[in-house]
Amino acid sequence: MRACHPEPTAAVTAGSALLAVASGRDAAGVVAVAAAVLATQLCTGWHNDWLDAGRDAAVGRTDKPIPAGLVGRRTVGAAALLAGLAAVPLSLLSGLAAGLVLLGALASALAYNWPLKFTPWSPLPYAVSFGALGAFIVLGAGGTPAWWLVAAGACLGVGAHFANVIPDLADDARTGVRGLPHRVGATRSAVAAAVGLGATSALLVLGPPGPPSPLTLAGLVTAAFLLLIGGYAQLRRPASRILFRVVLVVAVLDVALLLAAVGGSA
Repeated sequence: MRACHPEPTAAVTAGSALLAVASGRDAAGVVAVAAAVLATQLCTGWHNDWLDAGRDAAVGRTDKPIPAGLVGRRTVGAAALLAGLAAVPLSLLSGLAAGLVLLGALASALAYNWPLKFTPWSPLPYAVSFGALGAFIVLGAGGTPAWWLVAAGACLGVGAHFANVIPDLADDARTGVRGLPHRVGATRSAVAAAVGLGATSALLVLGPPGPPSPLTLAGLVTAAFLLLIGGYAQLRRPASRILFRVVLVVAVLDVALLLAAVGGSA
């Protein structure tokens, strides 16, 4: 469980299930969405730790289960393969078009793990995968994904990428990882994370047709405040994951804004 990156796995799966409810899926459809997204998240997380086992051991990452000796690398690799295989039929439960979109998102996430993590293109898989997630859910419900929904997902993914990498910049540099956050440094990465999440909130509030409600505007202001505080705290404590956890909180707030937007346009 620890090797699957449980915090983002739980957040993405729960958010997807809530969006499936808001998009009008019945109980079986919501379960199908949650199961498919969970399988892709498990596959991505386990694949990441399987690939990074040697690098994590080299820098003494005892917080990671494989180098800590809590689970074997082969076991995690086998779990990633099984989750990836399960993702195929589970994704197709939502229809061919939606299923292919989600499987494309999974392929994009795996491409981040290798080789794009090591290149200036490292944010691209996050933009593609998170942008595709909302499209998968809306397509599975028989709708057409709105531009602002896909754009908000892409901005969320990019912001999460920068926030997640900041605490590991030094360790990553020692083992040859040179993604875009590593090239621009901690300060600019914190700014990029805050801008990405702020843009997500703005798109969800201002993108849907019609004027935003006072409640959604309050949500936008709250998100901006949290990101400012989180970004400042991250710069004061670069080795912490404060900003990444703020990103998860803002992501939950964004899910609420998204539910309001989808519900208002339904």
